[in-house]
Amino acid sequence: MSTVVAKAPAVETPFLRLARDFARARTALAGLAVLVLIVLAALFARWVVPQDPYDLAQLDILDGMMAPGSLGGGGWTYWLGTDDQGRDMLSAIVFGLRTSLLVGVVATLIALAVGVAVGLLAAYAGDRVDGLVMRLVDIQLSFPAILIALILLALLGKGVDKVIVALAAVQWAYYARTIRGSALVERRKEYIEAAQCLALPHRRIMMRHLLPNCLPPLIVVATVQVAHAIALEATLSFLGVGVPVTQPSLGMLIASGYQYMLSGDYWVSLFPGLALLVTIVAINLVGDRLRDVLNPRLNH
Repeated sequence: MSTVVAKAPAVETPFLRLARDFARARTALAGLAVLVLIVLAALFARWVVPQDPYDLAQLDILDGMMAPGSLGGGGWTYWLGTDDQGRDMLSAIVFGLRTSLLVGVVATLIALAVGVAVGLLAAYAGDRVDGLVMRLVDIQLSFPAILIALILLALLGKGVDKVIVALAAVQWAYYARTIRGSALVERRKEYIEAAQCLALPHRRIMMRHLLPNCLPPLIVVATVQVAHAIALEATLSFLGVGVPVTQPSLGMLIASGYQYMLSGDYWVSLFPGLALLVTIVAINLVGDRLRDVLNPRLNH
């Protein structure tokens, strides 16, 4: 008599469950796909575009202000046209995306590290420390982010590193408030009380027990803030106080073609603006879906 051995059901890891829930939204999947393509194009810019737009030896002034689809003197087609210096707009946009993504991601990571440290300390220490930190956060959030960034860049000067510092200084308060709210809820739970009764070091309690349970809302805020940092950097570069000319971003590309809009040469500003819009929308779609997936109240 043969016996049938039933197979144990496969255990679904939290990551697989998160991916399955995320994939249910087609718009989020489309946004993720677009975002992956943008990141890959920025990382491998030198291999995916026909021209290094900031190598003067590759530029031909005779190809300046050519309409999209025109054939240049070098033998290749300028699918998005050229600017007044003969720079291929497709190549310039891809290289500009590299700078914009670099500034947005690095500034967000720095702001996240600072905000998490400050907010976690405020929630765990409580009383006067919490009150002081939250008053500083409230004061900063009461001012427009663009105003603080403009003041800092006026003091620091131009440069990619200066823009990163300015954006990180603007954003850290969002993370401090977010993690402080989550940490206050987690601090009242029994596992924190048990860790304190075991006389574990405060640093270990915060980093090994409290922080991991506060990560879901931080991931969502960080994703959305990357888009906000990219948009803010583009605004600063458009105003002429952001990155230098040697490392242009999408904001500077938009600014360089703004004067030609009324003369009919729309492509110099239009296509960088569309690239910026698509990037921000893709990041926001991913962030909104992550918010729905990571928030237990929204899961059914």
